[in-house]
Amino acid sequence: MAGVGMRVMSATLCSLVLCTQIVTAQTHLLIVSGLGGDELHRERFHGWATAMLDAAANRYGISDSNLVYLAERVEKDPERIDGRSTKENVEQTLRALAERARANDEVLILLIGHGSYQGEESRFSLPGPDMTPQDFATALAWLSTQTVALVNTTSASGDFVEALSGERRTIITATRSPFERNETVFCHYFVEAFTEDVADVDHDERLSVLEAFEYARHEVARFYEDENRLLTEHAVLDDNGDGEGSSEPDPATSDGRMASSFLFDARATVVAELAEEDPYLSELYRRQRIYQDSLAVLRTRRDEMDTEEYEEVLERLLLNLSQIALAIRERGGSGL
Repeated sequence: MAGVGMRVMSATLCSLVLCTQIVTAQTHLLIVSGLGGDELHRERFHGWATAMLDAAANRYGISDSNLVYLAERVEKDPERIDGRSTKENVEQTLRALAERARANDEVLILLIGHGSYQGEESRFSLPGPDMTPQDFATALAWLSTQTVALVNTTSASGDFVEALSGERRTIITATRSPFERNETVFCHYFVEAFTEDVADVDHDERLSVLEAFEYARHEVARFYEDENRLLTEHAVLDDNGDGEGSSEPDPATSDGRMASSFLFDARATVVAELAEEDPYLSELYRRQRIYQDSLAVLRTRRDEMDTEEYEEVLERLLLNLSQIALAIRERGGSGL
């Protein structure tokens, strides 16, 4: 019986490692900055977008070829803006991304700008025709084999959750309903989670979409409190496919499991540089990340597993991590 138990544990561990290798596939970022309305907002939206681009490239090692930025006015920054943020260009970009991205790649879509609710339908304001939740639903269908996180940081965005919810999707909106129509500040803090060392709760040098959401949600509430204003935006997250966003997601019981495993690794650029300088140390760091991610996945599955099996797999993962950490130190590396 012990042999059977060991085989079950080994199978579970292999499954987790395989899952993690899928999770560590390439990451793609599409930023769409919509209609500004005036120069103040255009500057603000552009600032958030470029800050996110810089963080993606410099902090998290995402390749320039995997970064796309569409904005209202290309002439504002022609070196960084890849095209005008019209409905046609957004759809064409998503179709091209679906063709270019590999199965199991991760795709983060960040919508920055203004939203509205007209004729019983939410809209993301763009130069020319706006985009509705149904427009995005059609486009996201092209990304059926990728893991997608769409973050709509605009007002009146709550309707996007029900329309876009689905398998392998994390949908975040700055408001819980289309009737929260005041200008939002959620984007500022969501981007700040990626650009500053403020949201990595477990201090593992990696930022999850869930951590970014939680940081932004708390900071939004703090902002309104400091300003002595009524809270007029309530961000929600859905990633279990039920079409209902959670304001306080819990990976163990509701939403948050997928968002917690959608990770941006601050060590990526360091590991990439090590690939040529010390391939062995680079490989140790790669294996360390796989086992760390496997550990994160295991913890989200605790309620689905037999207690004995869970504890045995946990022990094996921690042992592997300990051995890799020792090897890294002996090689002269740090914990990263």
